Amino acid sequence: MLSIVIPLFNEEENIPKLYERIVGASPTWNSAFEAILVDDGSTDRTLSLLRKLYQKDSRFKYISFSRNFGHQTAVSAGLRYTTGDVIAVIDADLQDPPEELYRFLDKWRQGYQVVYGVRTKRKENIFKRSAYYIFYRILAWCSSIKIPLDSGDFCIMDRTIVDWLNVMPERNRFVRGLRSWIGYRQIGIPYERHKRFAGEVKYTFQKLLRLALDGMIDFSYRPLQVSGIFGLFICFFSLVSIVFFFLHRILGFRVFGYSPQDVPGFTSLILATLFLGGAQLTTLGLFGEYLGRIFDEVKQRPLYIVKEQDGFETKKEAYNTATLLPGDIRI
Repeated sequence: MLSIVIPLFNEEENIPKLYERIVGASPTWNSAFEAILVDDGSTDRTLSLLRKLYQKDSRFKYISFSRNFGHQTAVSAGLRYTTGDVIAVIDADLQDPPEELYRFLDKWRQGYQVVYGVRTKRKENIFKRSAYYIFYRILAWCSSIKIPLDSGDFCIMDRTIVDWLNVMPERNRFVRGLRSWIGYRQIGIPYERHKRFAGEVKYTFQKLLRLALDGMIDFSYRPLQVSGIFGLFICFFSLVSIVFFFLHRILGFRVFGYSPQDVPGFTSLILATLFLGGAQLTTLGLFGEYLGRIFDEVKQRPLYIVKEQDGFETKKEAYNTATLLPGDIRI
């Protein structure tokens, strides 16, 4: 069976069309399916529409969070509720077309454990497209593992992959990075990412920046290494400067005809001080990001809290290899 995980946040305008297109595409999958719709603390009519949808079609199950916990957490929660042999992740705004899933399933049947979408075209504005392009290249450079360029959460995964994802206890989750870290046979399929069907974009610039930081910091020590190399370079430059000024003071030594007395005022000193001060604060902020993530982990708070759910039997039959984690707490 195919399980489809769909995170939602204030998606009341998209739910009817989402249902129509999933049901319309399902005959091409040659498989029974269930849809796990995760309401990430919506403030519009999303939850009431999910209730009605489940009454109409029991294949469309739902869970609803007590507040907004974030897109990546919603995906992680949905994965914990799946029961299928193969699991798909798509967004509710229909930018990731469900009609493409049959191609992904064909690759899964050929023996690939992960089949992910590679975005060849995007229908966002040029600023957002450029930001994504730069982000994926910086992430590829920073990461200690190979995270495919221009791939998102749109994918299908074998049950083995999902079971491994479910036992990973990270609080700051970057699902596509965790998916790559697990390994196994993975392959990308190019597709055109469509415009949002309706409603406003939920990933603001601030959220995208947060996601980028999660990806770069959670999967690499390179930012720390770069700051260390930069510090060594500054130390080397300082030592050279000390030798130069010492030789000038003792021997009247000049480099390319230059002497410190040739520079009146303190402009260069002020600029150097400001530059080094900014570099120190940037490095301190970087350390703070790593330290903050450690703080989040040691608090051991639940990853999410479910206030309502429907369509599920007793929890944890499907988690044959996973441990029940704090994120499974619900009220």
